[in-house]
Amino acid sequence: MVRTRLYREGVLVAEGFPIAEVSDHVADPGNVVWFDLCAPTADDLGCIAEELGLHTLAVEDVFHERQRPKVDVYDGHLFVAAYWLYQEGHRLHTVEIDMFLTANALVTVRENEHFDIDQVTARWDASGSLAKNGVAFLLYGLLDYVVDGHYELVERLDEEVEALEEQLFEERPMSRLDARQMFTLRKNMVGLRKVAGPMREVVNTLFRRDLHVVTPEMTPYYQDLYDHVLRVAEWIDNLRDLVANLREAQLSQQGFRLNEIMKKLTGWAAVIAVPTMITGFYGQNVPYPGFGTSAGFWWSSIIIVAASGLLYLAFKKRDWL
Repeated sequence: MVRTRLYREGVLVAEGFPIAEVSDHVADPGNVVWFDLCAPTADDLGCIAEELGLHTLAVEDVFHERQRPKVDVYDGHLFVAAYWLYQEGHRLHTVEIDMFLTANALVTVRENEHFDIDQVTARWDASGSLAKNGVAFLLYGLLDYVVDGHYELVERLDEEVEALEEQLFEERPMSRLDARQMFTLRKNMVGLRKVAGPMREVVNTLFRRDLHVVTPEMTPYYQDLYDHVLRVAEWIDNLRDLVANLREAQLSQQGFRLNEIMKKLTGWAAVIAVPTMITGFYGQNVPYPGFGTSAGFWWSSIIIVAASGLLYLAFKKRDWL
């Protein structure tokens, strides 16, 4: 599915027109054209590259999976790569969004439909007064939506970390499922950091004056976008450190519980050892005091109970049982 829009002097004048008309509209410097491609073929992109004069390497980058978010500068246009993330269950999935920028055209190429381009167009319509800034306005709305998605995702990850933090100090020990969730959470943070961290370089590169991308009127908006990118990156780093500390605390708590169990087992073993010693000693084939009488049996029983009770009280006082 192909989406197209035509702005003239900051006003949306047409949309949904065929891509074949793009070259005619781009020829007029007063026009700004946007069109979107979702999972295009090499032939589809080749036709666009020929009409807009896109570099071969930039076109090839669209089909190279898992590349780093970046800005590549070519003669006559820029190539920008970014990633949208969405969560299914406890796992994160990425959608690559590639952008070609010319003086008066923006081409977006989405990996699949998981990136909702309708949300981006809704943002453009909500800020129509800025449309006179052309490509800078369109690019800002798109990147702002991507970064806001990163921000919302890191908020959800923060809530998951807080839930694990509260669960860590409950009486019920963490199960294998909880440990797996912690591992998945840390893995998600690493994945989010890979795509959100480089966005600092992306936005910072767009500020370069020789590129003539950010207009003076759009500069405050791009600065706000850069601030959001920094907040997301710092938040991710803080959460990664917190998860690492939670893991260390969990291991320390497991060691503490194991010491408590060993302490109790050792204490009960000492209590049981006393009657075993007494009964084993009187089990010798030699006469002992009270041998063959009921008094001897009762005295040995009293000694066993008294000695075991004293050991129990001594261990309990030291919190060994």
